[in-house]
Amino acid sequence: PHLLFIYKHGSGLQRPVGGGEYRGLPSSAVRGSALDTHRAARGQVRLVHGSGATGLQLVQSYSDSDEDSDGAWEGRLGDRYDPPVDIQPDTHEVDRSEIRTQILLATLVWLAVICRLSLFVQREQGRCQGSSFSHGECSRIRTHFLPNYVSHKDTYQQKAFCGVYSENGNMFLSACQDQNIRLYDTTRGRFHLRRTVKARDVGWSVLDVCFTPDTQHVLYSSWSDYIHLCSVDGDSENHTALDLNPDERRFSVFSLAASTDGKEILGGANDGCLYVFDLEQNKRTLKIDAHEDDVNAVAFADSSSQLLFSGSDDALCKVWDRRTLREDRPQPVGQLAGHRDGITFIHSKGDARYLISNSKDQSIKLWDVRKFSPKEGLAASRLAVTQQNWDYRWQQVPQRALKKHKLTGDTSVMTYRGHGVLHTLIRCRFSPEFSTGQRFIYSGCSTGKIIIYDVLTGRVVSRLTGHDACVRDVSWHPYEDNIISSSWDGAVRMWEHRQTHPLEEERERSRGGGRAGSDVADGARPASPEDGGEDSKKLCYLLIQCWIFMITILPRLSSLGK
Repeated sequence: PHLLFIYKHGSGLQRPVGGGEYRGLPSSAVRGSALDTHRAARGQVRLVHGSGATGLQLVQSYSDSDEDSDGAWEGRLGDRYDPPVDIQPDTHEVDRSEIRTQILLATLVWLAVICRLSLFVQREQGRCQGSSFSHGECSRIRTHFLPNYVSHKDTYQQKAFCGVYSENGNMFLSACQDQNIRLYDTTRGRFHLRRTVKARDVGWSVLDVCFTPDTQHVLYSSWSDYIHLCSVDGDSENHTALDLNPDERRFSVFSLAASTDGKEILGGANDGCLYVFDLEQNKRTLKIDAHEDDVNAVAFADSSSQLLFSGSDDALCKVWDRRTLREDRPQPVGQLAGHRDGITFIHSKGDARYLISNSKDQSIKLWDVRKFSPKEGLAASRLAVTQQNWDYRWQQVPQRALKKHKLTGDTSVMTYRGHGVLHTLIRCRFSPEFSTGQRFIYSGCSTGKIIIYDVLTGRVVSRLTGHDACVRDVSWHPYEDNIISSSWDGAVRMWEHRQTHPLEEERERSRGGGRAGSDVADGARPASPEDGGEDSKKLCYLLIQCWIFMITILPRLSSLGK
């Protein structure tokens, strides 16, 4: 009898399909024997037991995204990892892209000659359109007041895995490793626990959650053959199990998304497949063999729900058209290559053109789906993945994995570096359209921070410090100026912008709140054409004061002379 290593990808072999008995070998045993082999060090192996060419029995499947072992790194900050930052990001592609025009128009940054103070003066004089700020003017002003103040909202006894606002911002949904799903009322600035739902059929933890579009139901997934559906206001004991009928014996859906009409559920799983479940027919309608490795992220491109995005440990983003998908011949519309390691999360801008992907190569990339990658790009990305011989769950990032030059055929519009992706599938998102014009990208971080990037410059504009462990999920309120972070230290925290007196700050700290940590740049804001140093700001202020004096005081003085 012997153990045979079968590699999942990068070796030219097809991914094994089907069962066998999983005996739950300890991860240390797998690591001890696998580290001597190049790709086995990444855990991309199948352990098969047998005594010849026949009678092979699957002992254990061990993949990059297997988060079912408490032997994995706890995500505490003892590793002192300092994520690399691009001092001068390459903005060549984004400078000539359509997204730049969209953001500049949404936030009116192109009005460089008009500073914020003059906007307030114009409003007070009734010179603004409709005697108030336009949406673009509001967005422009709000981009200068990023969250810098942290307040404690809740603490769990185990790791917080997911946390997301509803589409209208009236509810916040949180999932924890204690198998509880908590719903909070967030209307009118509140944050009150509305109800707690005990999740069913949970293996290790709830891995993803989402609201249905009408916010009447919640979907969640774990290491299980089922996606579960439960009501927000109804009986908490009534859960509907949506059977995906997978072929794998050990199965998990890592990512969920609901279509805009609420009829279909999209899931990405550890068998490399995309699953579509029809709620009206109450059955799985599609199973697409999409990737060579675990599918960690899925998303709908826009409100039509016709275009689908998927991201995998094979480092590829794929674009699918729901109208032409065939289970027997699955063909993506196109593929996006440029990452050097597995993708942990995908977020769409909502316009069916742009999306961002977070990766274990410690970067976020911005993509335009009209610019697919050529064959040489796919080959270069696949080769880079096979050369990664470390495990992001418990090992530190090797220096050789932090290469900054672009791969051949990389068609990404922009690359953002400054956050850490270790231990778990960390999420990143675009900031809301309503309040910021989607000017920013914000991400969790393995160092316990929330990192905010300027989409157009690639620079880190804010680092929010306040957690003692990895921040796995972050969610920006769709209409208000606050971010909620969910961390492996068990804490759920809210970040807002405040300008307080130093004595008030001290009182807030004594009550458990306070401004964010020391590496938050006060007044941090995106670079814009109006930023010209303190001297120019003072000069602008003096000119405006003179202007106000001339149009208000001088006419009165001249009338007195008459």
